[in-house]
Amino acid sequence: MKKIVVLTGAGISAESGLSTFRDAGGLWDNYPVEQVATPEGWARDPALVTRFYNNLRRQLLAVRPSRAHELLARLEQHYAVTVVTQNVDDLHERAGSTHVIHLHGELMKVASSREPNNPRYIRTLAPGEVEVEPGTLAPDGSLLRPWIVWFGEAVPNMELACEEAEKADIFVVIGTSLNVYPAAGLVRYAPASAPLYVIDPKPVPVARSPRLHFFQTTASTGMELLWKELVGDPE
Repeated sequence: MKKIVVLTGAGISAESGLSTFRDAGGLWDNYPVEQVATPEGWARDPALVTRFYNNLRRQLLAVRPSRAHELLARLEQHYAVTVVTQNVDDLHERAGSTHVIHLHGELMKVASSREPNNPRYIRTLAPGEVEVEPGTLAPDGSLLRPWIVWFGEAVPNMELACEEAEKADIFVVIGTSLNVYPAAGLVRYAPASAPLYVIDPKPVPVARSPRLHFFQTTASTGMELLWKELVGDPE
């Protein structure tokens, strides 16, 4: 079975109604990134950061996977699919994707602030317990923090993502500007022989080549086009 590796960004989740920190009028508009998405912001005011991510979780629970998420999950019936996502939501999993690598953490998980990547202290929140009380402690006695890779922090799953990209027979990019590193560099790890499909309504900085197929459209429409090319007409 051929292997498809898919890199997804904010554009695929925006169709579900999730605002990103680049969106005008979204939740991020009210808070500087430095305040809620950096280790320094957490150190200054962990209670504010905790409430901010509580709000993001409430927003996440109110939306559903998009058509693009659903078609990606269904591709597993025909290909070995690995999704590498820059998004912290769980919409890929809720749509049915079974092999998802989160580069920037997961919104529905919390961790120790002393050892955020120690699996002993990473816990998934149930839908009914998305409200983390400020001051709550992790099992190691440190403050419980969101399991999010903040600006300035290492990306622990990047090596795994690169290994997957190197095995790709087909590489797909959906809804990302390819401006955020190190994730944007993932394309370079795909074999030169692998066709590259890029789905985004805006121009994306990728080198033109015979292997590039650019669908300049939304994530869901682009996934319909990709499905027709790789599988046939969607049901």
